[in-house]
Amino acid sequence: MMDKPRRDLSIYGKLNLEKPAIGVKFLPNRPKGVERLNKTMALCSMIGEAQERGVPFYASKENEDCVGGLPMGWMDVPPLAESGAMGSKWGIFEEPRANAKLYVGTPRFSRDVFRYVIFSPLDKMTFDPDLLFLLATPSQAEIVFRAMLYRDGGLIESVTSNVLACAYLFPYPYFSGKVNYIPTGLAFGAKGRQTFPEGRLLITIPWNWISRIAENLAEMEWVLPAYTMGPEKFLETAARYHEELRTEFEEQ
Repeated sequence: MMDKPRRDLSIYGKLNLEKPAIGVKFLPNRPKGVERLNKTMALCSMIGEAQERGVPFYASKENEDCVGGLPMGWMDVPPLAESGAMGSKWGIFEEPRANAKLYVGTPRFSRDVFRYVIFSPLDKMTFDPDLLFLLATPSQAEIVFRAMLYRDGGLIESVTSNVLACAYLFPYPYFSGKVNYIPTGLAFGAKGRQTFPEGRLLITIPWNWISRIAENLAEMEWVLPAYTMGPEKFLETAARYHEELRTEFEEQ
């Protein structure tokens, strides 16, 4: 059984992303009323597939043909991969030992806990998402990250690896509760498959942040005056604000 979205998330659509935001739900049982993906592909490619299809679908281990089955808990580490030999064969790493380190501590779901995963464009989403994916330009990403930090501050973090980056797109934000992002063109498999256009930020928003960021987006100013006033006026305004605040502190 899937919970419905807890609140209206349509404000994410106002970011005018070039591709729709994609909600993801992990399930132990086969979902009803959702079409099954009818081909095989990498886990990360399923995000792009949902963006292009424009309708929800679900997938399972039978649909995954890369190493995404590892972080999803659909497979054990293949010996050839764990040896590191594949990474050095491709020229990603100098030697197998450098690649083998990657598999120590890789975020992953326990084996077969979640046997199915649903991907849905935001405007077709009928469930409370575990993750929300945004493919954003730097300017669009700045708005999202500023919304994340708007009330409580904090850091903008990117945690990933150049191989098996899907582990940091799916289980890592789910378990850590942290918004994560990966610059497109950085991950080996997605770059080779040409899954996403380069020069974007693929942002994963976990369940505990989705509504909070939406609330802050509704409250805050998206394009700050500082971004449109030009460099000369920006410097003049910075100096004026500094003087106003200095005077205010001295008068206290």
